Amino acid sequence: MTDSLREPLEAPWELYLADEAATVAAGEALGRACSDSGLERGLVIFLGGQLGAGKTTFSRGVLRAFGHRGAVKSPTYTLVEPYEFHRSRVYHFDLYRLGDPEELEYMGVRDYFGPGSLSLVEWSERGVGVLPEPDLKVVLNLHGTGRALTVCAMSDVGNRVLGLMPSSRRGAGSDRGPAADQQDGW
Repeated sequence: MTDSLREPLEAPWELYLADEAATVAAGEALGRACSDSGLERGLVIFLGGQLGAGKTTFSRGVLRAFGHRGAVKSPTYTLVEPYEFHRSRVYHFDLYRLGDPEELEYMGVRDYFGPGSLSLVEWSERGVGVLPEPDLKVVLNLHGTGRALTVCAMSDVGNRVLGLMPSSRRGAGSDRGPAADQQDGW
């Protein structure tokens, strides 16, 4: 479905996120880049990080970039929450409670990945063998009182999205430290 590679194509986009607002803002920046890329072929983003790392908060920011202003909760029990917009669809998956990847086949998961769609997948490792390869991998890790964000392009489409992100963050964000990242904002 995607022209994905196993290793990131170029330097990742890195950033220290001091709080919830910074996490939402980073998600919104990525969402704008995804939207600006056109989504002609669709886009798949795997979201990684331990419980409580901010994956759903980050997803809320992505959805804001598409115009969603309501609540965003993790679809832990429903597995997927669809969001319809004027020219695109965003699907937010949470596979934490998935017992077997085959369950995804029964729910018709392949229908969610395609032109005009953005799929955000939390706990993607639980869908191995059924999910398409990602265009981007996003990892959030607890770092002091904040979060460390890393976004890696795994396909040419993902690399195009990263190219639309603020260039000052490419491969250097975590080296700049929390104060510098908080200072220049979004």
